[in-house]
Amino acid sequence: MLGAVFPVFAEKADRDKPMNAEADALRYDDLKQTSVFTGNVVITKGTTIVRGDRVDVAQDPEGYQQAVSIAAPGKLAFYRKKRDGVDEYIEGEGERIEYDSRADLVKFIKRAVVRRYNGATLVDETTGSLIVYNNNTDVFTVDGGAENRTASNPTGRIRAMLTPRSAVSAPVAPPVDGPAPALRPSPTLGQ
Repeated sequence: MLGAVFPVFAEKADRDKPMNAEADALRYDDLKQTSVFTGNVVITKGTTIVRGDRVDVAQDPEGYQQAVSIAAPGKLAFYRKKRDGVDEYIEGEGERIEYDSRADLVKFIKRAVVRRYNGATLVDETTGSLIVYNNNTDVFTVDGGAENRTASNPTGRIRAMLTPRSAVSAPVAPPVDGPAPALRPSPTLGQ
């Protein structure tokens, strides 16, 4: 996935699924077709999950949705989507996440991280200040810089762990010490 183009795309069936939301509050404007969800927001649409402290959703006249998820101070907003036809998931976090359903493009902004899981196994992980992921082409870009500086990364350079495709597709024996690790629960913030 990361750094290469593969013919497997995000779940196409998600486009026709209803959007379900849970939040502490909602402000809906029918005329403008906008919704502002606040407080521990969890939005699902098929296999897509978006979490944040605030999520703004707008729908254009053709039915395409744009969403902006903003994290609570000190936390990260979350996005997860299943890839079509395979047991793989793309998930990411950032202080702000912007999703455009027309372009099927996701932007992870500030303290950004994108991961690819094959089943429950982490196979790729990339961090930067801005990650732009195209669900249609499976291509992403990562920017570093001053916004990416931390105590463990004082230069602010991007970091990536990319597993070779051959290692991902090879059969993996179950761990001797127990079952495979489970993915992090996604229904609530802060987990």
